[in-house]
This record gives sequence, C-alpha cells and structure tokens, in this order.
Amino acid sequence: MKNNWEFAEVWIDAMLSPPYVLLLLVDREGKCCVYDPAEGYKVIFTCSSYEEAQLWLLEDEYEPIEGRICASEV
Repeated sequence: MKNNWEFAEVWIDAMLSPPYVLLLLVDREGKCCVYDPAEGYKVIFTCSSYEEAQLWLLEDEYEPIEGRICASEV
C-alpha cells in the first residue's frame, strides 16, 4: 500500500474531545486500509472497496474531513 496508494482521507470521531482521527488509504486497485495514528499507524480495517470502508467508518460514527490527498498531487 505504501508505494501504490491513490488517495488518502482523514476521518474523525467528532463526538470525542479532542476528536479521534483515523486515516483511510485507497490503492490503485481500490483496496482500502484504515490506519490508526494513535496506535503507531496500525492497520485496524482492510477491505476491497471504498464503499465498504466508508460504510465501516460511518457505522462507527466517523465523519470524513472535507478534501482528499491524492498521490499524484504530492
């Protein structure tokens, strides 16, 4: 995933203070990994589609931060 990522999104649990942050990385084949920065960027969820990752995050009441970091722009 490190060298093959297409975009990343930041998701937060805004109900906590400070908000809890997770990082979603999607590779060029559409595979997704959710990383927890508070746990040393440990992978806490993987799946084969963005929609599945999005549903998993929304289920746990995470909200996406507006904007996306694209590999082509970095």
